[in-house]
Amino acid sequence: MSESRDEAPTTLAHREDGILELTMSYPRRRNALARELREALVAHLERGMADPDCRAIILTGAGGHFCAGGDISGMSSNSGIETRNRLSWGHDLIKLLVNGDKPVIAAVEGHAAGAGLSVAAACDIVVASRAAVFTCSFNRIGLVPDLGAAWTLSRRMGLGRAKTLMLLGKSVEAAEAERLGIVDRLAEAGGALEAARALARDLAATAPLSAAMSKSLLNRALAPLEESLRAEADAQGLLFTTEDSAEGRAAFMEKRAPRFRGR
Repeated sequence: MSESRDEAPTTLAHREDGILELTMSYPRRRNALARELREALVAHLERGMADPDCRAIILTGAGGHFCAGGDISGMSSNSGIETRNRLSWGHDLIKLLVNGDKPVIAAVEGHAAGAGLSVAAACDIVVASRAAVFTCSFNRIGLVPDLGAAWTLSRRMGLGRAKTLMLLGKSVEAAEAERLGIVDRLAEAGGALEAARALARDLAATAPLSAAMSKSLLNRALAPLEESLRAEADAQGLLFTTEDSAEGRAAFMEKRAPRFRGR
């Protein structure tokens, strides 16, 4: 039986006041990363990252869950080559989240499992409901953590904790996930999206070029010191010549809120 239009996997987009809100929508499968959902998500992210009026992005899920991971129902007949191709498409999503110029906040309710945890961990800030649950149980189906989880989680948690999480394959509740470093902010049950919106408003008020270059520098945090210092000097030299930097310095001296324009 074909799915109705409302049940078909997709990603919904809404933008207001410089904040792009993306909702993964496949509630029947807890927003599993079906091809249609993933393709729509990548398309919305590409547009948002290229939009000069977009200052921050929120990623969440419909129906009380963030994302249940890969759509296992569509994988049973995959060959090794097909699996590599499928992962390369998923890697486009992770690279957009990690390397894109705009800060991305994950607002997690319910389950973030498998590749859903990978997607959340690739976001710059993770806000989770106290009722959220995070699961990294790839080994329970004979696979390795994918969509960049080994890279993102080891940076969030530290290598030892990431190994423990991945090798045991057990679920952790939100409070424990915050202690481990998977989650950055906790919200009351049902409140993750509103908490993410408050953070996004704060981010939208900052200088966008500064935010983009800060994110790039932080992504190189584990690079050799000399490389990081060179990148820092390059970024600071460029930013110091921008209108936003002049506005920020003037606002500081005049004790008023800055009016950043992204140039």
